[in-house]
Formats: sequence, structure tokens, C-alpha cells
Amino acid sequence: MKKFDGKVCVVTGGALGIGRCLTREFARKGAQVVFIDINKNAGEENLSYIKENGGKAIFYHGDIGEEEVLNSFAQTVVQTYGKIDYLINNACISKNGILSGCSYDDFNYVLRVGVSAPYMLSQLFMPYFSQGGSIINIASTRALMSQSDTESYSAAKGGIMALTHALAVSLKGKVRVNAISPGWIDTGYYHDENYIPNYSSGDIKQHLVDRVGEPMDIARAVMFLCHEENDFITGENINVDGGMTKLMIYSGDEGWEYKGK
Repeated sequence: MKKFDGKVCVVTGGALGIGRCLTREFARKGAQVVFIDINKNAGEENLSYIKENGGKAIFYHGDIGEEEVLNSFAQTVVQTYGKIDYLINNACISKNGILSGCSYDDFNYVLRVGVSAPYMLSQLFMPYFSQGGSIINIASTRALMSQSDTESYSAAKGGIMALTHALAVSLKGKVRVNAISPGWIDTGYYHDENYIPNYSSGDIKQHLVDRVGEPMDIARAVMFLCHEENDFITGENINVDGGMTKLMIYSGDEGWEYKGK
């Protein structure tokens, strides 16, 4: 018996990157996967891959930044399966930030995709979650640290981290809600299967584990939190970043010299 046989797993942003890895791994372990993405070609390609490898999946093409799409998508899931076991809110985008002149509409669109959609899907699916169901929100270490001109994305990730503990309290007793914050995850292979990583020694050494992350690192953490054996964990955020956020560096440390203005 596969680990997630009979489970219904919904993934947003499931066509490429971390989402593509999540859909394939849950399908490989027996789950019936439903994923949504705005990228039609990539979504159809991923659906074909899953089915060719013996998995069960449905791809829904749409923009989760639009309320009518969320309603229609949720209805499709419920009409098809009548229940949901896992909701993985993975989708998010960036429209940069204040230095690039990110507009009011652009900023709010990122928040709709990254925060409002996870909230609305949680609400729409609430009556249909199996007892012991699980919501996993993909946050980011950028909720706690930033580069210049990243306000739209960082704000969305901070929002979904806060949404996680709020939902965990409201849904207590039926659905566990947790977040995972990836650090530097190289998604290249899950965009192009001919991709060959090319990292500098500095890229590697800023991670305490001496490597850059990969989507399977996130998939393993998601499946861990979803599994019923780990039902004592809720309302939490887990950093999966190879220790990158723990390494404090001053100019002159670790071979690093500040060259900014």
C-alpha cells in the first residue's frame, strides 16, 4: 500500500517548480492529485507525466487571483471527489517592489494570489475536509529577511505565515494548518529536465549543509506534515533552508567582503 492511497491532495501552482515536484511525489505515493496553474502548457505537460507514470491527477487551468476561478476550481474538486484531505497553498508570484514602482494593483494582485487565495480555498473546502485533514502553506524565509525591491513577494509571504497560525486556531480539532518556509531552492530541473546546476563555492558555503536546496527537500517536509502520524504539529512554520538564515555574516567573515554603496 502506498503512503497516501485514497487521499485527495489539492496543490496550487502545481505546473512548475516546487509545485510540479509536489504533484508528482503525492501522485507517486498514491494520492489523487488536483492542481491548478495559470500556465496551461506546463500544466498539461505535468499532467501527462503523472499519468504516464501511473499516477492519478486532474489539471485545472486558471488564475487563483480571481474569485470566480477559486469558486469554480473548488466546485470541480468537490464534485469529483466529495472530499479533500490535503490543501497545499503553493502558488505565489512577485511584482517586485518600491524601487521598481510596483503599482497599487500589482501589489494587491500578489496579495490576492499569495494570501487571499489560500484563505478563500480554505474557506471553500472547509465543509469537505476529512477528519484529520491538513493545510500546508508554502511561505518563505523572505517573510523574515529581504533583498531590495522585493516588497510585494515578502509581504505576501509574511501574510501567509500569519494566516497559518490564525487558521490553525479556527480549524482546531479537524484540520491541522502548518507552513513551510523554503530558503534557496533550485527549481531548475522542474522547469527543464535537461537543466544542469552550476553553483559557485560561495553559493554552496552560505548553507550550513554545504549544498543548495532542491524541490524534493520541500516535498519531503510537506508529506511529513500531512501524514497522520504527525498530528501533534499544528500552527507551526518550519524553515527548510539548509541553515542559511542561521549564518550571521559580518564583512570579513566567511570570506565575504561588503562591496555595496
